[in-house]
Amino acid sequence: MTMKLDALDAALLSELAADPRTPILELASRLKVARNTVQARMKRLEESGLVRGYPPNINLSQLGFAVHALVFIETDQTKMNAIITALQDIPHVLEVHATTGRADLLARIAAQTQEELLSVIQRVHRIDGVKHSETMLAMATPVEYRSLPLVQHVTHHRTK
Repeated sequence: MTMKLDALDAALLSELAADPRTPILELASRLKVARNTVQARMKRLEESGLVRGYPPNINLSQLGFAVHALVFIETDQTKMNAIITALQDIPHVLEVHATTGRADLLARIAAQTQEELLSVIQRVHRIDGVKHSETMLAMATPVEYRSLPLVQHVTHHRTK
């Protein structure tokens, strides 16, 4: 089910994206609405599943994981669920997407060195049902994962 957002929802999400630890009273003050309104909006956004949490945005490079790669994985599709489970067991695998085209899965992987990346890719190849992979190194990330601009775009166009 698609959730409808308004300008207040977008403003609240913007504030939370900037600092997820902002107290509700301060959010209410910044947004010029009652504390109860902020609490009700947050509860609705969370219960709907739109907001899935407020985790810290971790800079993996600061932890020494400066090598990032996108790995396109071709699989035996009858073993897809087991492959995905095995990928979840590899800590270096940050996310996995089911895709269309030649590859069945796209995994984003972080490693400390190219040698460690090779070791992780070799581990991926040992998963039963993985047929082939193609790895692309990320040289830089000029646009980090983001969703707020799209939320703001959608709410801006709904108010017109």
